[in-house]
Amino acid sequence: MHNDSQPLLGRQDHLEAAEQRQLAEATQFIAGGVLGGNAFPGDSQFVFSHGAGSRFWDTSGNGYIDYVLGSGTLFTGHAHPQIQKAVSEQMGRGAHFFSYLNEQAVELTRRLRPHLRCAERMRLTTSGSESTFHAMRLARAFTGRDKVLKFEGAYHGNHDYVQHSTTPKQPAPFPTPVPDTAGIPRAVQELVLIAPYNDLDTLAKILAEHGRDIAAIIVEPIQRIISPLPGFLQGIRELTDKYGIVMILDEVVTGFRYGLGGAQAWFDIEPDLATYGKIIGGGLPLGAVVGKAAIMDQADPMRKIRGEGTYVYQNGTLQGHPLGCAAALATLDILEAPSVYERVYAMADKLRAGLQRVLDANGMNLLVFGEGPMWHMLFTDRAPQNWREIIATDMKKLAAFEQEVIAQGLFILPGNRRFISIAHTEEDLQVTFEAVDRACKAFLAKTR
Repeated sequence: MHNDSQPLLGRQDHLEAAEQRQLAEATQFIAGGVLGGNAFPGDSQFVFSHGAGSRFWDTSGNGYIDYVLGSGTLFTGHAHPQIQKAVSEQMGRGAHFFSYLNEQAVELTRRLRPHLRCAERMRLTTSGSESTFHAMRLARAFTGRDKVLKFEGAYHGNHDYVQHSTTPKQPAPFPTPVPDTAGIPRAVQELVLIAPYNDLDTLAKILAEHGRDIAAIIVEPIQRIISPLPGFLQGIRELTDKYGIVMILDEVVTGFRYGLGGAQAWFDIEPDLATYGKIIGGGLPLGAVVGKAAIMDQADPMRKIRGEGTYVYQNGTLQGHPLGCAAALATLDILEAPSVYERVYAMADKLRAGLQRVLDANGMNLLVFGEGPMWHMLFTDRAPQNWREIIATDMKKLAAFEQEVIAQGLFILPGNRRFISIAHTEEDLQVTFEAVDRACKAFLAKTR
């Protein structure tokens, strides 16, 4: 039942038989009945069918305006025709050649380098998680140290070093890490330190004790839904220089979202290494590690053959994948066009302001905040500055309201950041405001 012209109605009272069968089969064949770490409550589940621009449809034909966008990957929207064309043409020339050079990968690195401040050298990967994994390995080899420091509430992927203190319900005293998952060796846990985001004083105290043992500090320039205070990122840069620590800027979310130069240009900061994923691949699996030549050149396999210096193994069967590189090149063509960013920033400002008006009119006491093409909302009177301020808000109440929002046809990731794409329109915003108004009234009717 695929009817793109139908009104955007959100969830209906029932699912079509085909979608019910798909959900049942997923439960039978897939662990947890989901593809990753996110799951909706039972009556909110659906199966994606297809998307176009700012919207998608489930297999029952229910339509949604998409503010998740593949967890921020689809900055150009669903099924952009230029990306479709580029991938289709490359498919006709060959889908894969292993991790040797291919012309699409070489062209992509040439096109990327002028945009990224610290990119003296690059390596292509298949995901943001893989990018942060390799960045940390490069940093440990370069410094000869084993420990890594990350910030409480930050997400840097799925590997052992970074799966600590991402969403701790009971945070530990700094710098003690709290594992996010079972299966992490205790030996790895002992190599991770945790600091509070936006708190240079506490970071300086931790480094005064542990700084000479730390290989890297990895930081999201905008941490999930938290913007950096003025001078915070620059303070990290100064402290890493002081202690000889590699600064890794995780630009998986911010890269190409905050202009072609990403957070490095947006916040005027130059790290030693930066990691990319999401937007860079145009919807296909592609990422990158970029950085200073002295660090990145450790991945040169000739170093091992010649027996000189340190050699860091960095490889993957699908890295530099021609289809992903073709999609990336098309994405750059789209984003390099005049006024693309000015328009999406203006739309994001209208979205945040309009949402706040609707919420205030309904007496919801919710704050809408964010910068650039991201937006968020919490039951609070000011934007949070760290993870502990987030969990001090009424997250249970927020989750209940978010389910009403999804039911009205707006796809958001509960409890996490939301995005806007260059495909969102004024009509989308108006429909969004009307949907949120209905969600407010439904929520208040149930809670009063």
